[in-house]
Amino acid sequence: MAEGPTIDIGDEVNSSGALLVSCFPSVGFVSSIVAHFLVERLELELVGGVRHPNLPPVCLVQDGKPLPPVRFYAGEPICNMDKCDKVVLIASEIQVPSELSLPLSSSLIDWIVKSGVSSTIMIDSFAHGIDSSHSIFDDDEGMDSMLGIGSTDSSHVLIKSIGVPLLKHGVVGGMTGVMMGECRRREIDALAILAESDGEIGQGVIPDARAAARIIGCMDGLLPAVNLDPEPLLEEAQRIEGQIRDMMSLHLNPPQESASTNTGMYG
Repeated sequence: MAEGPTIDIGDEVNSSGALLVSCFPSVGFVSSIVAHFLVERLELELVGGVRHPNLPPVCLVQDGKPLPPVRFYAGEPICNMDKCDKVVLIASEIQVPSELSLPLSSSLIDWIVKSGVSSTIMIDSFAHGIDSSHSIFDDDEGMDSMLGIGSTDSSHVLIKSIGVPLLKHGVVGGMTGVMMGECRRREIDALAILAESDGEIGQGVIPDARAAARIIGCMDGLLPAVNLDPEPLLEEAQRIEGQIRDMMSLHLNPPQESASTNTGMYG
């Protein structure tokens, strides 16, 4: 039986009682914009990453330094959640292969239990429906373009406290879907916040800074350190979106088997 993904985090990192924020690839770069925003605003430090032979054979480069495709950041900002005096963030711009979703989710949840993380929030987005009136060009900051999912009754209470409507029925895919299912199975408090996004048009991808700003606004009640007025918040999200575009625009030495196909970085 193949070994599961290895989570490498520095021994000096104490995650007991931390709020864990999970940001895997999503429609319109939304989770990536949120992740980069929180790393900057909360002054989180890179503390580790994930290794597995089935992860895409790439590293990301930011400011001339290599980054693992799935990485951990940590810090100790002000937090309003019970038992929370620090934040750990998981970030990835690389699409996790479907066959690795369950093993990686299991390894991450094992780490959550072992490390004593108090609560988990997953950041994601969903493509707007045919009948939706929202687009990335909307000025609407309302909650009707947001959805929440909770693995336990207590997480439902928290979702309602920040004003995010619960998703009554639907299907959630990718790492967020798998991790939420596993958290319920193992009775672990976790919630997901998803923003409606129209980030994909035709064959291209349009980053959706507005959707990311709406999610960051929802987190304001949990993390006062991210508090910003609406317009500066949007400007900040748009600036970070530009940084992500720059980072992802140049793919040097792609693996041979995928050189002539889509890199799948934002599936």
